[in-house]
Amino acid sequence: MSYLNPRAIEIDTPMPPPAWAVLEWELIRAQTRGCTEFFEKYFDERGYLECLARWGGNDGPDDAIENLVHWPVLYVLGGADHLYDMCQLGWEGHIKQYTEAKTTEVPFTRDGMYYREFPVMFDWVHNGEGLTTFNLHGLIQPREREFENRVRRFAGFYMGNDPQSPNYDPEHKIIRSLINGSRGPMLRKATALDWAGDPLDEVQERFIPLHGERNFEEMLAHFEDYTDVAGDHPSNLVATALGLNAYALTGEAQYKDWVLEYADAWIQRAADNDGILPSNIGLDGTIGGECDGKWYGGCYGWSFTVVVPQNGTLSSRNTVGLGLSGFGNALLLSGDQKYVDVWRQMVDKINENGKEIDGQMMYPKMYGDDGWYEFSPAKYAQGAQEIYYWSMDKADLSRLDSERGWLGFLEGKNAGYPEQVLQDDFARLRVQMEKVHTDPTTPDTRLSDNPNPFNPATPGGLTELMMGGMTPRHGSPLHCRVRYFDPVAGRAGMPEGVGALVEKLEDESMVLTLVNTDPVAGREVIVQGGAYAEHQFTSVTVDGKETAVDDSSFAVELAPGAGARLEIGMKRYANGVTFAFPWDR
Repeated sequence: MSYLNPRAIEIDTPMPPPAWAVLEWELIRAQTRGCTEFFEKYFDERGYLECLARWGGNDGPDDAIENLVHWPVLYVLGGADHLYDMCQLGWEGHIKQYTEAKTTEVPFTRDGMYYREFPVMFDWVHNGEGLTTFNLHGLIQPREREFENRVRRFAGFYMGNDPQSPNYDPEHKIIRSLINGSRGPMLRKATALDWAGDPLDEVQERFIPLHGERNFEEMLAHFEDYTDVAGDHPSNLVATALGLNAYALTGEAQYKDWVLEYADAWIQRAADNDGILPSNIGLDGTIGGECDGKWYGGCYGWSFTVVVPQNGTLSSRNTVGLGLSGFGNALLLSGDQKYVDVWRQMVDKINENGKEIDGQMMYPKMYGDDGWYEFSPAKYAQGAQEIYYWSMDKADLSRLDSERGWLGFLEGKNAGYPEQVLQDDFARLRVQMEKVHTDPTTPDTRLSDNPNPFNPATPGGLTELMMGGMTPRHGSPLHCRVRYFDPVAGRAGMPEGVGALVEKLEDESMVLTLVNTDPVAGREVIVQGGAYAEHQFTSVTVDGKETAVDDSSFAVELAPGAGARLEIGMKRYANGVTFAFPWDR
C-alpha cells in the first residue's frame, strides 16, 4: 500500500541525524524490548496475568490490564508490531481471566468480576484504569469486527437504553452512582468489603501490598469510609470516552449527542454551584441530593479526607479532577471552548479562596463543613496544563511554569529539553528493568498491581516531542497535535527511523522537523492533524515554499538522510473525530 501522490511534499535536503532523532528511535526500540521481556515474565500464553486474581480497589481486574498502560501509545509512535499482539493477547486474556474469577463474599461479583466483558460495577478511578488499552485500541486497529461490537456495547451501558445496565438517567442527565458498570449502578451504601474484596490470609507474610496494609483488617479499614456512592460524581465523566470511541468508529450522532448532553449537564451544575463542580448529585438531579444537600459530600468528594489505618494520619482523596477527562472528550467532539472554560473558571474560583497564613499566601484543595481546608503554598492547579494545551491562550500559561520542561521548550526557553528528556527516559527504563529482574514475587504470591510500578513503557517524552501531545491517563483519549502513519507498512505509527520534533505550538500553527535517519533508503510518512483527525491543515511551508493544504492529513516523501523544518498552518478542532486511517477516508 502506498499513499504517495503528486501532492506529496518532497524533502531531499540532506540533514545529519540530530541527537534527538537518533535517541527517539533507540528509545522506542529499547522500550519495546523491555515490554517484550515484561510480558513474557508476567503473562502466560493465554494472556492471563500470573497472579492471584482478586476483586478490589487495591488489586483488582483493572490493575491486571493496567500493567500494559502506555503500550498502545508506544505502538502509535512507531513501536514494533508485536506490541499490538501483546496488547491484544493481554486484553483478551484479562477479560477471560476475570470473567472466570469469582468472589465468595462480595455479593455483586459472585458470578464473575466481569460481565459482558466489562466490570460488573465499580467507580471510574478503577474502570478508567482498566480501559487504558481498550480506549486507545481504535488508534491502532479500528477495523476489527469484535472491536465494533464492544465499542457499541460498552457505550450502550451509559446511554440509558440497556435494561441490564440502567446507569444513566436521561431525565436528570446523571449517572446514578459513583459505582456502576455492566450490571448497573450501586444505589445502596457501599461497604468496605465491596471495595476491599474477599478476605485474604497471610497479607504481610505472603504478599507485597502496595498500599502498605499488614493484614486484611487494615485492607477493610482503608475503605471503611467509602460508603456514600449513590448519585452522580464528576469522575463519571471519564465514561464519556466510551461515547467518543463509538462516534469515532461509527460516526453515529447518538453517541456524540450523549457525550455533549452529559458534559453540558455538568457545566450547568458548576454554574449553579458558584463555578465549582459539586461532588454529589442526587438521584433527583439536585446538588448534594444524596448527602443532605452538601455539594461537597460523597465518597471521593471535596470533603473526602480519611484516616490511613497503618499510621493514623489523614489522607485527602478527592477525585473530582478526573472529570476533566470528560470535558476534553466533549471538546474533541464539538470544538467548543466552553468545555475548557468551565475548568478554568473552577481553578480560578478555588484560588480566590487563598489566604495569608503566617505571612505566606496559602491556597486550598478541599472543602468541608467548615469551609475550604488543606491549604498549601501551591495554587490549585489540577488540569492547568490541559487548560493551556486545549485553549492555546497565552494567558493560561500564567498557571504553569513556562520557563522549564516541555512548555519552556515550546516557548523557546529550554533548548536542551529534547535530549535531556529522552536521556532521562533511558535512565528510567534501566531502573524499570532492574525492578523486573529483581522482583521477588511468584505467581502465587503476586497481586495484580505488583508489576504496575515496573512497566517499561514510559513514552511521555516521546509523545511530547514527536506528536506535540500529552500522555493519556485513566482511560482518557490521546490529545496530540499530530500523529503519523506508515503507508508502506499499512499501519499507524512513524516509519522506522524517521525522527520528529514538534518545536512550537500556536493556536493556528505549529513547527515540526522531520528527518530520515536512514542514509540508504527513503521513507514516506503521512502526517495527520490530531489523534482523531480533528485538526485541519491549511498550509505547509518548507524552505520558503508554501504548499496549500485543505485536509486532515498530508504525505511527505523523505529522501535518504534528508530532513526539513515544516511550518504548518492549521485549524484546530475543525473536523469530526474518526478512527479511520487516512487512506480509508
